[in-house]
Amino acid sequence: MQLLSVPGKFKNFTCVIVAMFISAFATAQQQDDRPNILWIVSEDNTTYIGAYGDVYATTPNIDALAKQGILFENAYCTAPVCAPSRSTLITGMYPPAVGTENMRSEYPVPAFVKFFPRYLREAGYYTSNNAKKDYNTVDQTEAWDESGNKATYKNRRPGQPFFAVFNINTTHESSIFGNEVRRQMTAEFTKKPLDSIQLPPEKPLIHDPEKIHIPPYLPATREMKHDWALYYDKIQQMDSEVGTLLKELDEAGLADNTIVFYYGDNGGVLGRSKRFIFESGLHIPLVVRIPEKFRKYTNLPAGSRTKQLVDFTDFAPTVLSLAGIQPPAYLQGKAFLGKYAVTKQRDIVFNFRGRMDEGIDLVRSVRDRQYRYVKNFMPHRKYGQHIEFLWLASNIRSWEKAYKEGTLNEVQSRFFNPKPAEELYDVIADPDNIHNLAGKPGYEKILDTLRKETFRLLVEIKDVGFIPEPEAERITVTTTLYDYARSGNYDISKVLETAIAASSNDKKQLSYLIKKSAVKDPVIRYWAATGLLALGKDAQAAKPVLQKLLKDEKRYIGTVAAEALYHLGDKQDALQHLYKAVKDSSVMSRLQALIALQAATPEELVSVEGELEQITKNKTEYDKKAARYLLKRIAAFSGKSK
Repeated sequence: MQLLSVPGKFKNFTCVIVAMFISAFATAQQQDDRPNILWIVSEDNTTYIGAYGDVYATTPNIDALAKQGILFENAYCTAPVCAPSRSTLITGMYPPAVGTENMRSEYPVPAFVKFFPRYLREAGYYTSNNAKKDYNTVDQTEAWDESGNKATYKNRRPGQPFFAVFNINTTHESSIFGNEVRRQMTAEFTKKPLDSIQLPPEKPLIHDPEKIHIPPYLPATREMKHDWALYYDKIQQMDSEVGTLLKELDEAGLADNTIVFYYGDNGGVLGRSKRFIFESGLHIPLVVRIPEKFRKYTNLPAGSRTKQLVDFTDFAPTVLSLAGIQPPAYLQGKAFLGKYAVTKQRDIVFNFRGRMDEGIDLVRSVRDRQYRYVKNFMPHRKYGQHIEFLWLASNIRSWEKAYKEGTLNEVQSRFFNPKPAEELYDVIADPDNIHNLAGKPGYEKILDTLRKETFRLLVEIKDVGFIPEPEAERITVTTTLYDYARSGNYDISKVLETAIAASSNDKKQLSYLIKKSAVKDPVIRYWAATGLLALGKDAQAAKPVLQKLLKDEKRYIGTVAAEALYHLGDKQDALQHLYKAVKDSSVMSRLQALIALQAATPEELVSVEGELEQITKNKTEYDKKAARYLLKRIAAFSGKSK
């Protein structure tokens, strides 16, 4: 609309009329007395924000939002990677409870679980998502009035309240890969010739690489410093985009009617953060601004900070509570704001790690206000398993190079070594999580308390992450993992008992594991075999048992036995099993065999080169990447270029 030109003496009067018109229009736009709710989600960043005390960050818009709202000092994603964490957000349930913990597995959730925006939509809210979903399960499109790159609350009916999500991918892991890598990724994704892909030239760095603080668990290589500086540049750009969204809300006259959440979907992307169970991968920024008319929903004043523990299971019930909708009883989190907010705060948050892309692992963790406990159920798998996407970052490659050259100190080298069975960190005194207190005098009580709390929770939610993924693939053809866990066919207490023994790194468990390798339950047999694998040379006496397991009716158990036998010197039988397993019709059986074959020499891998080449032509993502890694090792050995 264009205003008519008016004489100067009428300009002030005109401004008053225009202001009254805008105010009336905004009122018409928001006739409902329920709050609008706006989520601004930035990808892959932890608390590298000025408001959280980061002096290197340039984040004036988020800092200003924190002064107007509530800053949560102890907010956590459930998994240190996007898809499982987003599954938590959309369902309000822990992925190890519903079977959505493994990266982009897309196993179904039980029928009663609704993506929570559907409850808002059914209550009259306009729901929009711009634009990322990545919920790690079968989509429920009815949750949104619109979802896509153009989705916005602006398309709602006049006066209709809204729940709107805007995802900012500026800080995503891929943003620090560099143009050459990004060109290759674009060419592969679009199926276009590489030389046809043109990207804007890379901009000069704003943040000085020489002034960036590099944590002590990382080496200060040239590439590391560059990527950290570039990442801070991306955070600055992301903050500007946050400012644009807030400005649009204000200019629409909706700021006084809208509760705003700003948060990150998982921790940062620099070494040992995203994908890893440390504060750097799990601790997220969370700021909530509540307009004056809705201050009844909290007793915290504007500009305050709270140490209250919250995790992603709490977000769905909190949004429903703010909208005046009673959260369904099946939700596993609790509302921390709104009409149905609980009065008792959390004592702990729960975190987990399953398969990360093509890297197979299983980790569970809890954190109270001071300590983080970590249980590594596959301690024989090193932290730094090769994951193709992670290794696209130059800082990771430089870290590995320094390790191979022997220039790292003990703390920096841990990433490339097997994990301890348990970890305990004082996150207040040791925010970088480098001093493992498990087993140290004076910490026995806190270790035992958090260990018991972790195991209690796993039994309570009937954690299905202990089901090996080839078996999960089979189960989900006919039912959900959640329903299977409650069918009488899955005894989590007995499975957990075996998994604890298997991951203890204690050779005294050998006879127990041998005994459990003969039970009827294949999941328990799998964990018994895994324990024998983890014991390495200390499982020498179990070679006859492993030979028997090699022929188990469940190929995934035989694959674990084959890997164990390989390390015990029975290479021929082990390799013959693995060569066959890479041809399995099950994607996850193939992947499991490919991971086991990482222990083989390039000469041994040559025997299966043709099968590896065939796998790289498959449509499935992660077995393809694992096969490519093995082919690169063959190529390096033979002098070829891959």
